[in-house]
Amino acid sequence: MSGTTIPVLVVGSGPTGLAAATLLGQYGVDCLVLDRWESIYPQPRAVALDDEVHRILGRLGVAEEFAGISWPCHGLRLVDRSMRVLAEFRRDGVARHGYPQEALFDQPELEALLRANLQRYGSVVRRGGAEVTRLTQDADGVSVDVTDTSTGRRESMRARYVLGCDGANSAVRSWIGSTMRDLKFSQRWLVVDVATTAEFAEWEGVHQLCDPVRAGTYMRVGKTRYRWEFQLLPGETADDYRDPRRLHTLISPWTKHVPVDHLEIVRITDYTFRAQVADRWRDRRVFLLGDAAHLTPPFIGQGMGAGLRDALNLAWKLAGVLDRTLPEPLLDTYQAERGPHVRAMIRLAKLMGFAMTGGGETGNLVRRVIAPRMHLLPGLSARAMDSRTPALCRSALVRRPRLRRGLAGTLCSNAPLGDGRRFDDVAAGRFALVTATEPAAAQRAELERRGVVVVQVTPGSDLHGWLARGRACAAIVRPDGTVLSTGSAGRPTQALPWPTAVRADS
Repeated sequence: MSGTTIPVLVVGSGPTGLAAATLLGQYGVDCLVLDRWESIYPQPRAVALDDEVHRILGRLGVAEEFAGISWPCHGLRLVDRSMRVLAEFRRDGVARHGYPQEALFDQPELEALLRANLQRYGSVVRRGGAEVTRLTQDADGVSVDVTDTSTGRRESMRARYVLGCDGANSAVRSWIGSTMRDLKFSQRWLVVDVATTAEFAEWEGVHQLCDPVRAGTYMRVGKTRYRWEFQLLPGETADDYRDPRRLHTLISPWTKHVPVDHLEIVRITDYTFRAQVADRWRDRRVFLLGDAAHLTPPFIGQGMGAGLRDALNLAWKLAGVLDRTLPEPLLDTYQAERGPHVRAMIRLAKLMGFAMTGGGETGNLVRRVIAPRMHLLPGLSARAMDSRTPALCRSALVRRPRLRRGLAGTLCSNAPLGDGRRFDDVAAGRFALVTATEPAAAQRAELERRGVVVVQVTPGSDLHGWLARGRACAAIVRPDGTVLSTGSAGRPTQALPWPTAVRADS
């Protein structure tokens, strides 16, 4: 670290903190990551991500390594308490971003990849055994008090910005006076992770047990790893199921003939799934990301992914402010964009949870009648398995028309460009102009001087079709892959509204 003030200090080195630090490192930003723990938390937690989040792993540079530790998910199967299949929604092949529609994994293995990858960036330093004990702000920056957890030694440091990625019990959140707003969802579930070389011979997708008495979920998350989640009844705790014989009564519909002593219990715990969002994600120079800012039920597998989306949304803006190519007020777009998106995903998770498990015996009867007939509705399976998330709301960096939908706020597809590369390979974390018309020579030269990538698309290509479906002839794509604005047919690309400035390097 050069100088006496650290440009960005990240509190917490879970997936969100590591992602934010990696992205900042890619922009050459000096960054210090502090974590009270030296080693990776060994227990599995998050287990699923979709192709949009997989794309973020590609931006971080670990997509190939992640493919080696992840397990393909073939979709979702709804089963009743007798294990009769009510409905099945398949996910097959590679999605529009060039990655599987859904992948399952073991979180400690993913964190190990992210930590190793972080070492590629000389501007980023991670320190374990360093507990942040206080933050105070003034006009010039943030004072951070840190205690070495092994020696008790205390020190103070200065940072221009601080990112609170310190989880659901975030101390950073309390220091900035932010509070969690309850979105009226709280359920206690038993979470069981098992390792075994035995084969259960089950369908390789997520099994959702639609039982109003005890809802449950089963999935294979690796070659030898399995996850179950069961809703706990009133008065029950994880301790009630630490006896393998009693646990077997819950998991035997899937393990069948496999003896209990062939199953290694990796983790068994109870966890309260909540739906909460912080009222403020920013206080001057301090930001909240990941679980520090929001908590979601697990029914659509978006918990960890939401934190990675936070990191991708904020990192390029912060890098631009630090090198003075973007004005500081644009940092207000972080919560303005991510907050409504998170709330929409939480609402969807709650809805999916109720549709699969709610309504008591009446709901169970409705599911038994309707679910087996869902395949008769045209396009329902495709919509149910579509991983596209909502467009970002209007902001200074999303120029959406008020009265019609368009591409602004949506993700530009990571489409193939015909030369073996995809869009992200070419854009590489910079602003890009995707256009169906040839820019004037002077305009192209000016864009390239400012570090903007020009992607000219041809008829018949994926991106040309994408522009056409969005009724646009050109689109400005931000460094996070989100469309800032579009130009319609007959409108010269020179008239597209750009931010005050853009990055001049990659």
